[in-house]
Amino acid sequence: CTHYLFIVVVAVNSTLLTINAGDYIFYTDWAWTSYTVFSISQTLMLVVGATYYLTFTGVPGTATYYGLIMTVYTWVAKGAWFALGYPYDFIVTPVWLPSAMLLDLAYWATKKNKHSLILFGGVLVGMSLPLFNMVNLITVADPLETAFKYPRPTLPPYMTPIEPQVGKFYNSPVALGAGAGAVLSVTFATLGCKLNTW
Repeated sequence: CTHYLFIVVVAVNSTLLTINAGDYIFYTDWAWTSYTVFSISQTLMLVVGATYYLTFTGVPGTATYYGLIMTVYTWVAKGAWFALGYPYDFIVTPVWLPSAMLLDLAYWATKKNKHSLILFGGVLVGMSLPLFNMVNLITVADPLETAFKYPRPTLPPYMTPIEPQVGKFYNSPVALGAGAGAVLSVTFATLGCKLNTW
């Protein structure tokens, strides 16, 4: 019972910690820096919970189920923005499912080898999630245009959209997020496996 409760708690907390991770929509000078940091945070929250869930059940496919839980929870939570008057496509929900599928694939393809899951699965999730999220951002309405079309005077100053300046802090937020995520995800995948040895 404790293990199942832990799965629920981790899924809920993963969701809570990443509720704002899709909101690169509030464009500031730090938009792409935020994208990189948020990509890494999403990657780590997905991989630790999904690895725990996957190794706990031992059934390939449960990492994808875990990603689905996070996605559904987040869509529901982000409905609050919709209630404030924003169009729904203004609220970008991070894409976890394809990366979770890769984690499942790594576990299944290596015949449930935990060490391969940690190494291959961790690297695959870390490298893929920033890429999938950037594709996700490209497909939604232009965030800056939408932000000015739906101004919210009640928003605090730090959330007020401003015109981004020329020259980004990072040349490639996807590459930086993927590189850092690939390294850190291996560590967090190890943690997810370790949690099953309590």
